[in-house]
Amino acid sequence: MLCLTRPGTIEGTLLPQLETRKMVASTLGEQAALALANLRLRETLRSQSVRDPLTGLFNRRYMEETLEREIRRAERSGRPLTVMMLDLDHFKQFNDTFGHSAGDALLRELGTMLRANVRAGDIACRFGGEEFVLILPEAALDCARTRAEEFREAAKHLHVSHLGESLGLVTVSLGVAAFPEHGKSGEALLETADAALYRAKSEGRDRVVVAASPR
Repeated sequence: MLCLTRPGTIEGTLLPQLETRKMVASTLGEQAALALANLRLRETLRSQSVRDPLTGLFNRRYMEETLEREIRRAERSGRPLTVMMLDLDHFKQFNDTFGHSAGDALLRELGTMLRANVRAGDIACRFGGEEFVLILPEAALDCARTRAEEFREAAKHLHVSHLGESLGLVTVSLGVAAFPEHGKSGEALLETADAALYRAKSEGRDRVVVAASPR
């Protein structure tokens, strides 16, 4: 809302005529509207550059940049930092049974669930395919393990249907790694979390595995 006021007559000077005042108000309104539209367009373009279009989560590029920044911050502050890698169990089976559009619906619902369950400072990203990464600044390993179990349970409560047909029970596997215990760079931390995720999958899926400490 644009509100304009006039001060009244000053030392006998006549106020501008009504049409002149309306023209000034209209010009100011148009300029303000154009500036706001440009800001919205800039924000839309920025969001498109860092967001995964299917799930609405951050994309891999943004995740990699953010992880390195959070590692530097954790180094300076001495505060904990943990990373989770999450994978949808039997995703290929969902695609083969119900079709790729059903698989996309499942990924969208999982993305919605992750956004609803992360803290304000957490970063939830789609790593690629059916894999997701969560960066948890200032979360100690025990806390991250608990959070991972919460995500695992939340996935089981997803009721996803496609074309009126239920896709059945959804389960996920998660690998958790902490900085600096399990890696001192973003790449190393992701590799360690991925190895823990692989263990979770190989040990039966639907579970959380914490990365092994280096010898």
